[in-house]
Amino acid sequence: MFEIIPLAATIGDKLDASFFGLDTSIFSFFGSMQNSVLTLIAKFFTSMGDEDFIIPVAVLAFILCLFKKTRKYGIAVLSAVAVGTIITNLALKPMVLRVRPYNTLQLTDFWAQYKNWYAGVGSLSESDYSFPSGHTTSAFEVATALCLCLLSDKKGKFAWIPPVLALFTACSRIYLMVHYPTDVMAGALAGIFAGVCGFFISKLALFIFGKVKALDRICLEDLFHLKIYKAFYIILAVVLVCDIGIAFGKLLTESDEVKCAYNVEYDCNNKARVGEDKYPPIDGKNYCKIHWKQLTAEGQGTEEPETDEEVTNETETLPAPESEEDVTAETDAAA
Repeated sequence: MFEIIPLAATIGDKLDASFFGLDTSIFSFFGSMQNSVLTLIAKFFTSMGDEDFIIPVAVLAFILCLFKKTRKYGIAVLSAVAVGTIITNLALKPMVLRVRPYNTLQLTDFWAQYKNWYAGVGSLSESDYSFPSGHTTSAFEVATALCLCLLSDKKGKFAWIPPVLALFTACSRIYLMVHYPTDVMAGALAGIFAGVCGFFISKLALFIFGKVKALDRICLEDLFHLKIYKAFYIILAVVLVCDIGIAFGKLLTESDEVKCAYNVEYDCNNKARVGEDKYPPIDGKNYCKIHWKQLTAEGQGTEEPETDEEVTNETETLPAPESEEDVTAETDAAA
């Protein structure tokens, strides 16, 4: 168990120790309900927070910004994704440095139970840090932005759907044992904050568009005299279904991917970066993003000691000391 927190520990290490009881209790709850049907459902919902799903959603949101009827939704979602990415990937993950539970729990007594649950759901893995959950942030940022937009358009009967889907995505991350429950809670809060920011950014943007006529004229619907907004919901549904299908299909084969070769403190179960020029093999072994950066940083930080030859060469360049006879001769000459 996590009993002692060293002074040099990261924030992630301190979170591991402080919330060990809470996290393991929730893991036990989700582990006790595992079955093949729920595992398949969990993988489906977790694909809705994957970058293979969120990136196309962001592209779709940009397209929505070009139509007056859907501009508010497009700006809100696009802004929420941008804010959420900054909070999660650029700020919190590099600052907290929390390692995934399928790695750190190897150092605890809870590992015997956890490893069976982790293997039972397919031993999925990620390549970055754990806190907060990026999938949960992505799901809640989009869900919150859409919910607030629907409520503002008095479409409350549909507004509950995005948050419920986001909640299922969040729970799937715990069920699949790839995130600590506290990672998921933090991801939900970050996503809600990003979604609220996205909604108010969209309101500000619409106000600016209304004041600046040149911006208000930006509308593909008017430009091409199209009336596609009635069919938009059908188009949106088809695109999202295809998007989820691609992300879900990729996830089903993820357990076959190569794992990180790091095995010093623990046997790293992170996904190795294979075949990427940015993360080439080190001594013929593939590592995850975290340990590749760690190992290359250590290699660059070491300085080779000077060899005997270098010391000898430096000595040879120094002027030879004068002998006693030379000094006496110089003195007589001076006299």
